[in-house]
Amino acid sequence: MLCVRMEENIRRKSEGPSATEPVRGMILPLENGGYVAFDEYGDPAGVPVIFCHGWPSSRTMAQLVETAALENGVRVISPDRPGIRGSSYQKGRTLEDWPAVVRALVEHLSLDRFHLLAISGGAPYAYATARALPEQVRALAIVSGAPPLVGLEDHSGLLPMHRRLLRVYAWQPEVLRALFHLARPFLLVRPPLRLRPLLLRFLQPCDAQALRERAAFESCFESARQAWSGSAQGLIADAEIYVRPWGFEPEEIQRPVRMWHGKEDRTFAFHLAEELCARLPDCRLNLVENAGHYSLPIRYMGEILRDLVEH
Repeated sequence: MLCVRMEENIRRKSEGPSATEPVRGMILPLENGGYVAFDEYGDPAGVPVIFCHGWPSSRTMAQLVETAALENGVRVISPDRPGIRGSSYQKGRTLEDWPAVVRALVEHLSLDRFHLLAISGGAPYAYATARALPEQVRALAIVSGAPPLVGLEDHSGLLPMHRRLLRVYAWQPEVLRALFHLARPFLLVRPPLRLRPLLLRFLQPCDAQALRERAAFESCFESARQAWSGSAQGLIADAEIYVRPWGFEPEEIQRPVRMWHGKEDRTFAFHLAEELCARLPDCRLNLVENAGHYSLPIRYMGEILRDLVEH
């Protein structure tokens, strides 16, 4: 199997990444005819961790963990999901299709076992991978994670914007899909630096303060903008997975889960994390005071990674 460096458009043998520097912008062809794009961050010789990015986001969201990964001897491998940024679109995909992509990636990189790290919307993908590959997954860390939405009767713990999107989707899915297509040209525009403080005014203080750091802002918002560079169709397919049954129950996940959630998280209220943790056979929940959806992974990533690789 061959892996292609996107920037240079060349092919190289599947001998894994260089021992001296992380891999950036690689494409791995898949057996189904598609391909997955991925980057690496941190220590190339470190403990392997597969990163599951949020939504809407892309593989460069893993820039959030770069410094903590270097400090803790962790090698972070961050793939784009199908149809997002550099990965090919996969029509009709389900959540349970994702572990096969991870399996192909770790086989290419010659990894026998690995950890999982998921932020926000990456959580369901980490759970699906842990369930499907229990012999290879050592443990998973879920940070500000999205809970199962199907069967959730009380939506008060969700961000108001998400509640509105769910109502529109339940009323007329095609309307929401059309809105995504219409929004894409605007969301592809990179906001000028002078407008960033205005964007942060819509966030609560703990998150806004953390995102004033340029690197953190780029990791969160630039990775989201880049997500749209693939296609609106890819982002729509990814979004629709959250409003469908996962295809398995949380009780089926037998690997250790280390869940981290901010008590000030307004995207997914912390009581949703408590309820999901209670259903997982081996879960420890770390509730962090004065931390929100964004500030938690920005401020506590070193502690999160150290705790993860202990397992």
